[in-house]
Amino acid sequence: MLAKEELLLIVYFIVVILFLTSFAIIFFITFQKRKNKLLLEKFEAETRFENELAQSKIEIQEQTLKNVSWELHDNIGQLLSVANMQLNILSSSVEESSKQSVKDIKEVVSNSLQEVRSLSKSLNNEVVGYTGIEASIKNELLRFERLNNLETSLTSSGEQFDVIDKDSIILFRIIQEFFSNAIKHSKATKLDVFINYLPQELHLEIKDNGVGFNRELVTKSSGLINMESRASLINTTFNLDSALGKGTSLSLNYPTKSLVYEENDNNR
Repeated sequence: MLAKEELLLIVYFIVVILFLTSFAIIFFITFQKRKNKLLLEKFEAETRFENELAQSKIEIQEQTLKNVSWELHDNIGQLLSVANMQLNILSSSVEESSKQSVKDIKEVVSNSLQEVRSLSKSLNNEVVGYTGIEASIKNELLRFERLNNLETSLTSSGEQFDVIDKDSIILFRIIQEFFSNAIKHSKATKLDVFINYLPQELHLEIKDNGVGFNRELVTKSSGLINMESRASLINTTFNLDSALGKGTSLSLNYPTKSLVYEENDNNR
């Protein structure tokens, strides 16, 4: 009888231990799932906040650039136009010996007016969105050619398609930042731009023949950070490559919206 009670007691303890173990395992799994869910929600919230912050910064920058564009077009552009008309009137009344000087000044004013209008277009996001990424790049390269800053080339291949306005503006600002660095820091004399329209993406590659730099020794500047953050906002693969004495190149792979939608559908 005692042996039977002892056996029942052992079975009871085993059942209790199994129950407690099962409860502990279930509690641990539930706790981990809850913890992972909270961590995921926190990560998603932080990502949304960072994206919204980056988007807000871009919107502020774009509005500032648009205001500058309006000022250039409406104020400085108008003043140069008036100066050009005044020179036209003056050229008919000056002595023959002074006509060449007036003509030279008139040419400088005309070139300045053209440059102001071109710069105004590149700063205004509405114009960039309307004209498209390729036309905006072409306008910027022509501006460099007129200023005798750089020798430039633009090569386009594939069947051209439109990029939505918002994304084309962001892509153009990334490329503008690269152009600015090429002029200010790289001592480049040549800029080559390659645009390849592929079925599922737009591939952009820009190269300069400047002095280059060692990426391992150069900390990320605000310009480089801005370029990368802008690219991430539109799911664009960003790659900047450089080496001392070998120039710098930028590669951007922008997926078409259909590809992005397919990926989002597969993740649901």
